[in-house]
Amino acid sequence: MTDPARRILVTSALPYANGPIHIGHLVEYIQTDIWVRFQKLRGHECYYLCADDAHGTPIMLRAEQDGLSPEQLIDQVWQQHRADFAHFLIEFDNYYSTHSPENRHYAELIYNRLNAAGHISRRVITQAYDPEKQMFLPDRFIKGDCPRCNAADQYGDSCEHCGATYSPTDLKNPRSVISGATPVLKESLHLFFKLADFEAMLKEWIVSGPVQLQMANKLNEWFEAGLQEWDISRDAPYWGFEIPDAPGKYFYVWLDAPIGYMASFQNYCDRTGLKFADFWSPDSTAEVYHFIGKDIAYFHILFWPAELTGAGFRKPTAVHCHGFLTVDGQKMSKSRGTFIKARTYLQHLHPEYLRYYFATKLNDGIDDLDLNFDDFLHRVNSDLVGKLVNIASRSAGFITRRFNGKLAEQLAEPALYIDFIVAGDSITQAYEGREFGRAMREIMALADRANQYIDEKKPWTLAKQPGAEAEVQAVCSMGLNLFRLLILYLKPVLPGLAEQVEQFLQIPPLRWDAGPNPLLGHAIAEFKPLMQRVEMAQITAMIEDSRESFPAADETPVKAPGPLAMDPISPIISIDDFTKLDFRVARIVKAETVTGADKLVRLELDLGGETRQVFAGIKSAYAPEDLPGRLTVVVANLAPRKMRFGVSEGMILAAGGNGGIYLLSPDSGAEPGMRVK
Repeated sequence: MTDPARRILVTSALPYANGPIHIGHLVEYIQTDIWVRFQKLRGHECYYLCADDAHGTPIMLRAEQDGLSPEQLIDQVWQQHRADFAHFLIEFDNYYSTHSPENRHYAELIYNRLNAAGHISRRVITQAYDPEKQMFLPDRFIKGDCPRCNAADQYGDSCEHCGATYSPTDLKNPRSVISGATPVLKESLHLFFKLADFEAMLKEWIVSGPVQLQMANKLNEWFEAGLQEWDISRDAPYWGFEIPDAPGKYFYVWLDAPIGYMASFQNYCDRTGLKFADFWSPDSTAEVYHFIGKDIAYFHILFWPAELTGAGFRKPTAVHCHGFLTVDGQKMSKSRGTFIKARTYLQHLHPEYLRYYFATKLNDGIDDLDLNFDDFLHRVNSDLVGKLVNIASRSAGFITRRFNGKLAEQLAEPALYIDFIVAGDSITQAYEGREFGRAMREIMALADRANQYIDEKKPWTLAKQPGAEAEVQAVCSMGLNLFRLLILYLKPVLPGLAEQVEQFLQIPPLRWDAGPNPLLGHAIAEFKPLMQRVEMAQITAMIEDSRESFPAADETPVKAPGPLAMDPISPIISIDDFTKLDFRVARIVKAETVTGADKLVRLELDLGGETRQVFAGIKSAYAPEDLPGRLTVVVANLAPRKMRFGVSEGMILAAGGNGGIYLLSPDSGAEPGMRVK
């Protein structure tokens, strides 16, 4: 059953070009990709667009820390993001960047139209300013003591200890995260978008059904509190697009980020011949859908449709919000090893296992999803291996060995096959409504019926009975035809498996309307294993590879082990364990402070012809300019560790106590590279 052809444009929120993709991000991209693949399988004209969000202060500072230009950094991250998405079978029609000529064009166009229509205001505001770095500080780049509970080291907008929210000016003992300097207050002219100008339009739009009920209720809270003007400008230095009529002022990253959807589509249109206006003009009959996390709903359901309306473009057809990911019932944690990067997952587990598991959990609501590893293992092994693939593995061998790979000329159970076809209507509705969990339950219920059919017919027993050859062929052919329908229904979720099955069955790529035509008298290829069971050891290894032993490793001094009598909690190790450590003499060639880390020093070490980079938390005891030329001791065979400031390729030894930190240094005469015995 198919609908009339539709023209659909779909986007996911833009990942920030400041770090790697992790499994929490993947919830959204997998959700969107499943829905897009479903629409394409049905024959609709559907395009999936995305881009890296490539502007803002964090990217500017990260590039500076890494010794790169912002362009070099965002290009590196773009390549990494593209690779991670591709390995998780997330198939964009275009994946672009907000740092593009198309995005500049539409950002300036929308701003100029809003400004000309009187929707932009200007006024002087007071902000925190870093006198050393000579830049205004975003809230998250200021830390200090909470004004309510006095908890130390809290960000400038909220306290993680008591939950209080406040202005950065309310912080006690504030300091710049970038330089450590005490911020001062400084005035600056800023530009604001008059969101309240569009209140009536927004209320009317929201009740027309483009957002989930939970989000509509949340929007009512915002309306009751009053729609505030939105600061769309930032002061130099800032990595982004300069505002056309305001020298030294730049578009706030959240102004040009959603416009990146339009820019990515324009780039795609320029390459393919599509017409941009067919999808974005106010009278467009095409559909535009945004898939986002509930944490950025304010930008997408209030600011974005207001901007579009004020600038003469169409509003989204709908904005679909989803919840956050928890792991084993808790927030993702680096210390527990549950903050799992996409690349780390791929080193241990098949990507389609996660696609399927997320699908079983996803619905059209905004509740958080939990990745429970025991449940994950059970669902993969039970549903995909024990139920789904088992149907083919129990049927294909008989067809290959006894009938030269040829299926029967007729269906053994036409009524059962029709039941599977009819079930497709409900599965279709579930996919369309983003009720993926319901779709997976209905598909696995069909898999149970297919397995029950094979269990009842027992082709392995029939094969031993004289004269039962035709029945064996009929039963196994029936099993494979039911398996084919199940794979069709799962193809949006498991596209890689579907492609393997298409090759095994020797059929063209499955389409959503392929069900009514069973494979009869058709030759198949030899069956090969399609999926392997997940072992808990694989999950454990992935968690261990994701675990960070020291939650504050970037600011934690490295201490040499002291005598057991003085440190009773030190673990006992064997001499064999100790001899695995390779201690080497190293000369400090260069030492410098690390922006954004209070105690960290970046060291370049000479290990006798080999140069290593090591980060050490010794800034409180040693001025970086005093360190070059000194000899120290380094653990040379420690696995490299990626930190947010760079890769640390070893660990220097220091003693800690009596309120101080003391580098361990060899006697005179030692040379870099010598082994410490």
